[in-house]
Amino acid sequence: MPELIPPTVRLHAAFLECRDDWGPGLHEDGFGLTGDDDVDSPAGFASWVHERVRLDHPAGDPCPEEKHGSPRWIVEDARVLGAIALRHRSDDETGHLGYGVRPSARRRGLASWALGEMLGEARALGLDRVLIVCLAENVASARMIERAGGVLAGIDGTAHAPVRRYWIAL
Repeated sequence: MPELIPPTVRLHAAFLECRDDWGPGLHEDGFGLTGDDDVDSPAGFASWVHERVRLDHPAGDPCPEEKHGSPRWIVEDARVLGAIALRHRSDDETGHLGYGVRPSARRRGLASWALGEMLGEARALGLDRVLIVCLAENVASARMIERAGGVLAGIDGTAHAPVRRYWIAL
């Protein structure tokens, strides 16, 4: 049975296995991984988890997840299968939610399940709607968002690739 957990350094090897399942490049949506992040070394991974992922907030903020975001990893049997992040504040480029499931764990409904869980968290935070953005060519993601109640607000070109913008009323 999968579960959503906050990012943790104890799953370093499992995270690397998940990342390697995607292959080269940065397409692990939901993890917040950038090209500058050192996640291979234990020290770099610990820094990334504690400073960039879990505690991405101003210094001294006592409650980072409540104000800035709720990152979660999709874990089953100590294997990292993917991630989903609820941003408590959104911008038009990233939206409120980002997610990704490793290729070997797809087609099991994990992203739909995780999205439903995070929509519940968004409701609990008092959000009345959330914006979800996916690549225009990602038909599977678009269908999943639509099944969750997403209403297409438009397809926009960006510097990288066209994206679909969906709003889900809570």
